[in-house]
Amino acid sequence: MISLFASFAVLITGYFVYGKITEKVFSPDSRTTSAYSKNDGVDYVPMKARKAFLVQLLNIAGTGPIFGALMGAVFGPVVFLWIVFGSVLGGAVHDYMSGMISSRHEGVSIAELSGIYLGKAVKAVMRVFSVVLLVLCGTVFVTSPAGLLDRLTPEWMNGTFWAIVILIYYLLATLLPIDKLIGRLYPVFGVLLIIMAAAVMGGILFSGGEYTIPEISLSNLHPDGTPVWPYMFITVACGAISGFHATQAPMIAKCITSEKEGRKIFYGAMISESIIALVWAAAGVSYYGTTQFLSEALTNGASNVVYEISTGVLGVFGGILAVAGVVICPITSGDTAFRSARLILAESFGLDQKKLANRLLITVPLLIAGGMLTWFAIVNDNGFQVIWRYFSWSNQTLAMIALWVATAYLLKKGRYRFGSLITAIPAVFMTAVSTTYILIANEGFRLDKTVSYISGAAAAAALSVVYTVFLIRTIKQKKNDNSIASPLS
Repeated sequence: MISLFASFAVLITGYFVYGKITEKVFSPDSRTTSAYSKNDGVDYVPMKARKAFLVQLLNIAGTGPIFGALMGAVFGPVVFLWIVFGSVLGGAVHDYMSGMISSRHEGVSIAELSGIYLGKAVKAVMRVFSVVLLVLCGTVFVTSPAGLLDRLTPEWMNGTFWAIVILIYYLLATLLPIDKLIGRLYPVFGVLLIIMAAAVMGGILFSGGEYTIPEISLSNLHPDGTPVWPYMFITVACGAISGFHATQAPMIAKCITSEKEGRKIFYGAMISESIIALVWAAAGVSYYGTTQFLSEALTNGASNVVYEISTGVLGVFGGILAVAGVVICPITSGDTAFRSARLILAESFGLDQKKLANRLLITVPLLIAGGMLTWFAIVNDNGFQVIWRYFSWSNQTLAMIALWVATAYLLKKGRYRFGSLITAIPAVFMTAVSTTYILIANEGFRLDKTVSYISGAAAAAALSVVYTVFLIRTIKQKKNDNSIASPLS
């Protein structure tokens, strides 16, 4: 239990200390944001900081920090370390930079930013990659809440029924102006989400010793012997670092009224999500007692595990409230996943989104694709797990790319000492994670472990060399510029 409280303390301290350092590196100013300069009443709408924070939190805190944390807890309390340090040093930096750089470019997507800072070829790849990720994400956030609602409602209201209801809601949330539905519902849902996480944590802590939260250990307690590297770093994405957030931050970047509110909105929302992930990781490990029992419970689906923990810790009434919060959590990320996909495709094809017909032209095919994948997940016993694994890998790969975009931005802006390292170091780390995983995983190339480890390290080393070359070139250019500008030269 001491380790858990220490983890909470590090996350909160990280917001005030490392978050401030990150903000200083970016250097927000008082320029007019695109919420005012491009106000279109649909996507570019001024939003107060408190509301923007809650909307951003609901955008990013989907199934990931709950299901991902529970599946990550199968490795044991070592998962606490990844959630804490992955968030403070990587995830929150990633989210802040994604949002603030987008704000500097009038709220454009991560795909467009990739083209600006990494080249046109990367932009073309990222347009496709981002949309595929978002459709996968939206599908995950249909099937998981539908499964939970299936447990709480009459038999005729099965998973298929709730999937259709959720998709209809997604249609409205994707089409309507952001302040009409999302802006009004999300602040309320955000408060409920926080209360529900606190209730589950309270039930664990004040159980009279029935549940014991283990202390942090570096030991791998996965009952199947699955190695921590790289599997845990892919499994726990949204609670530590997630490329999905790079698709969500530009949506709120279109709405912030001041750059100086960015740390509270972007860095703060990620830290809050990590606190939620810690709660569920701790609940998973403590409620089932051993990682073996937790792993066995997860074979029946993460939705069932959430239901069992909620009702077991809080009773029937409290459990229903907790599950309601968990249902809201993914739904309020799924709708913005499809909304972000709409915005990326609109940028790609140059379609004005102020016109409802143009929004429909993009939204309907997206939801049809999401519906087909949802059907696949429902009719196949392991359909959800398959989609989740591909979502998780593409999620972390996008995080890697977003961090390299931020690094290129900082180098271009002259942040060539500590400044660019703040994003380059986690970018190198995520390069190793993503490369190793796709080479070794069953859904990847299934290569030998040694070959995969060496190849992952080689990919990270290669990009480190590229970064170093550009870093040296930037420093030399800066010195030359200063020499030319000096009257004594």
